Amino acid sequence: MGNIRPTYIKRVAIDLVKKFPDKFTDDFQHNKAMVTQYTDIINIKFRNRVAGYVTRFRKHYEA
Repeated sequence: MGNIRPTYIKRVAIDLVKKFPDKFTDDFQHNKAMVTQYTDIINIKFRNRVAGYVTRFRKHYEA
């Protein structure tokens, strides 16, 4: 069974990927830095969850 992420995490992650499609990759560490750069998220747990969903989104849905 996989993780079910809340809608607010998915919404932020998909918006970031649509706005900056060439900035995000399949690498979590890189995406974590990009989320920090392009948003004002200061909560580390929330940032990591958004970066994780961006990574998953790039790997599975845009492959």
